[in-house]
Amino acid sequence: MEILLYVVPGLGVLTLLFAWMRAAKVNRSEDGDKRMQEIAAAIREGAMAFLGREYRVLALFVVAVAVLLALGNMGDGGANFKHPLIAFSFVVGAICSGLAGYFGMRVATAANIRTTQAARTSLNRALDVAFTGGSVMGLSVVGLGVLGLGGLLWLYWGTSILGVEPMAGESLSAVVTILAGFSLGASSIALFARVGGGIYTKAADVGADLVGKVEQGIPEDDPRNPAVVADNVGDNVGDVAGMGADLFESYVGAIVGSMVIGAAAISGFKEATLLPLAIAAVGIVVSVIGTFFVRVKEGGNPQAALNSGMFVSGGLMIVGTFLLTRFWVPAEGIVFAAGSEPVRWGGLFAASIAGLVAGVLVGLTTEYYTSKERKPVHDIARDSETGAATTIISGLGVGMQSCALPVIWIVAAILVSYRLAGLYGIALAALGMLSTTGIQLAVDAYGPIADNAGGIAEMSGLPAEVRERTDNLDAVGNTTAAIGKGFAIGSAALTALALFSAFQTQVSKGGEMLVMDLADPQIIAGLLLGAMLPMLFSSMAMKAVGQAAFEMIEEVRRQFREIPGLMEGTARAEYAKCVDISTQAAIKRMVVPGLLAVLAPVAVGFAGKFGFIIDGPAALGGLLAGTTASGVMMAIFMSNAGGAWDNAKKYIEEGHGGGKGSEAHHAAVIGDTVGDPFKDTAGPSLNILIKLMSVVALVIAPMLV
Repeated sequence: MEILLYVVPGLGVLTLLFAWMRAAKVNRSEDGDKRMQEIAAAIREGAMAFLGREYRVLALFVVAVAVLLALGNMGDGGANFKHPLIAFSFVVGAICSGLAGYFGMRVATAANIRTTQAARTSLNRALDVAFTGGSVMGLSVVGLGVLGLGGLLWLYWGTSILGVEPMAGESLSAVVTILAGFSLGASSIALFARVGGGIYTKAADVGADLVGKVEQGIPEDDPRNPAVVADNVGDNVGDVAGMGADLFESYVGAIVGSMVIGAAAISGFKEATLLPLAIAAVGIVVSVIGTFFVRVKEGGNPQAALNSGMFVSGGLMIVGTFLLTRFWVPAEGIVFAAGSEPVRWGGLFAASIAGLVAGVLVGLTTEYYTSKERKPVHDIARDSETGAATTIISGLGVGMQSCALPVIWIVAAILVSYRLAGLYGIALAALGMLSTTGIQLAVDAYGPIADNAGGIAEMSGLPAEVRERTDNLDAVGNTTAAIGKGFAIGSAALTALALFSAFQTQVSKGGEMLVMDLADPQIIAGLLLGAMLPMLFSSMAMKAVGQAAFEMIEEVRRQFREIPGLMEGTARAEYAKCVDISTQAAIKRMVVPGLLAVLAPVAVGFAGKFGFIIDGPAALGGLLAGTTASGVMMAIFMSNAGGAWDNAKKYIEEGHGGGKGSEAHHAAVIGDTVGDPFKDTAGPSLNILIKLMSVVALVIAPMLV
């Protein structure tokens, strides 16, 4: 069993090596003519410049928090283990999260132009380049995740650095306590990356759409539009780096949450603690295998090709989890609490698969409510014929309705997994949902690459059949993006619950876990405060996009007004000014929402130390419960409403309801503009908010008791 100390980090290294080989394959592809190269270089330069500025700001945050963590975890831990090395874990987690975004961004901005070039001759070749580029993001996330966690596990448990005997079973609980810092580092970077990337991309998108499409009547990605390069840059910083950081911290959080609960078991705790890492290792292998099944014939359906990769990985994951739990778990089972029945391998296997199935169902439900081939989107398009007001009303209704089924699937997974294996079962369900993150994120990151490829084709003036091929890929990318957001939301709910259960374990007193009594005013106070936070957080994100978009709109209007020949195509737009507006707005306005998520649980948890709340851990438990319930609802609503508005616009642009330039189209563009910060800024960021608050609570738990 201790062989995992070497197998898991080794597998992480091999996965990163495979990702590097995939990146090299992308770079060997043809990169187009001089005009295409100029456009792609502008997109790449803008994306990397934003990432550099964002990371410089985040470096200051990481250093400050690391110092506080080191100081706060010195001395006797009292009821629970404390050690300043948790600060080191935090820094490593932040670095791994940042590297995942950097690797994905580098390859995505190289793959976009090569996808365009490949589309000049073949749909199959274009799909291969785009998906190969996306797979680098997916494999980098899981590779860095298991390398970071596995490497720290070896350092803390395989050596005597903690002052305990290496690989001593009783030291595992101390080890996983320190590993929680890795999850905190990943979550912190993820939130800032999601919020900052979302503000950037939507400021550019709103400015480009409202002025370009509505006021000037020019097509999407038209080179005359000054905001078009910033818009394409935004696809990368929001949907590549942002989504990668999002799923990285979900992936890591699910593993760490499971390990913390497993370490608290009475018997078989070593097997229970290490099983999540073993499941993650199996998931990486099947994800790599799944990438080889993404193929499409010329004239075929790219969606079917992408689905085949995910279904193969999912099927292999079921088989792999079956074999792993069957031979990993002791024959007598694992006892998690005094007086409880032992949990055997069958229960652990079924709990993990319950999460995997729930993830698929959440994704399919999201696809139904956001696809332009489905009735909800058709209804919004029809309602757009009577103006923007009915477009907004219809989209809000679809978003609210879309909350029902995903919550039912998540609740079913929670109840089934809890029935089978208690709190540990819920944590395994979260991990099961995220076990194939490698292939899932590869499919998701493919979308913005295809979107960029279409933009480069339009701006380069390539033949219509090239744009037709890239549009075919992009249409599939819109669906995969919506499914990816639904998958992220579902995993966020289960991961947050797993982390909350781990928090309960850490603040236990006298062997008894924290129990939340709804008759206790402190719990209700925390619950209401927690339910309020996603609303406040979303308002900050939405207002940040609105303020940044205002600046962008004014700049785009100025250029159309003051640059002679811009509308006629004889003069070139000043793209760099729009890129700079989005960059400055994102960096400046991402700080306050991010700090809110970090400081709120700290303030409530430590309030009891200063006499404001009698029982800080109990009130903090209420805060986490309220944030999770409210945040999941808001995230589903905002993401699906925004996705439905977006595809209603695209459906009309295909010729339905009057087509481009009609009143219905103008109304749909306005609906899409409202939906942009819903689906790409506030909605996805809420996933990270609820997980970050839970992991902050987990990290500070030893200091509260």
